[in-house]
Amino acid sequence: MNRWSPLGRNIRIVTAMIAAQARNMLGRRRVTAPGGPVVSLTTYGRRTILVHLAIESIARGTQRPGRLILWLDEDNSLARPTPGLRRLRARGLEIERTPDLGPHKKYFPYAMSIEDHRLPLVTADDDTLYPTRWLLELTAAHEEHPDAVIAHRAHRVVVGEGTLAPYREWRSADPGTLSLRNFAVGVGGVLYPPAFLSVLRARGDAFTAVAPFADDVWLHSTAVRDRRPVLRIDALAESEFLPVRGSRTKGLFSANVDSGGNDRQIAATYSAEDLQALTAAIDRPVPPVHVRR
Repeated sequence: MNRWSPLGRNIRIVTAMIAAQARNMLGRRRVTAPGGPVVSLTTYGRRTILVHLAIESIARGTQRPGRLILWLDEDNSLARPTPGLRRLRARGLEIERTPDLGPHKKYFPYAMSIEDHRLPLVTADDDTLYPTRWLLELTAAHEEHPDAVIAHRAHRVVVGEGTLAPYREWRSADPGTLSLRNFAVGVGGVLYPPAFLSVLRARGDAFTAVAPFADDVWLHSTAVRDRRPVLRIDALAESEFLPVRGSRTKGLFSANVDSGGNDRQIAATYSAEDLQALTAAIDRPVPPVHVRR
């Protein structure tokens, strides 16, 4: 059977979910290891039931995070974590409380929790089963480009005459190019360098007024203002990132993309100076990242 056919892909997803559940019930290895970056994610509502599968996929990686943090804002989930999360907490997962900041929960509380950042932060999604090398590839790229934002997926911002083209017209960014016009997309994981976390901390929670449901928009606009380029890496095919069946909904995607929510939040977030910086941005090609084997 072709593993890339619809049926083959479904079998891969179900098999991966079963394997993650088995590791959760039987595993003893800690989810963290010294020397790795901080990995942070959030979840809510019914997605909390299956988030342990995504976390297990992170924990089995070739490189494990130095800290692995799950941010929750719901009292019930904090007071009575699921059995899967309790088992993960015993192996090193940190479960922390945060105000309800929507998608910004995955990075903002961590950025605010430390005054002088020394470690990079990698954000992850609660509905994705990650391939074993996803974190290693991000950290290898960070070692070669320590000032850049590193992403497995990124769009290319389309700049017009003093404005940005609609979000739906943006296409995938070319890999191997450092550019302010590369727009990191959270799906697949994004690494933010320590100095950028300090910039986010200084900028505070102004996103609540302009981009409350578009963390990617706020994070990119902050990178533009900090003149910090984004690098997309393509070491892993998109098909290697599998969904957690039963977790994904169209809610936020539909509101932001299908209904034009991203465009409204983009218009409210990017200043005239930001647009000038994007217009004047010069791309810088870089050689392929060398990943230690």
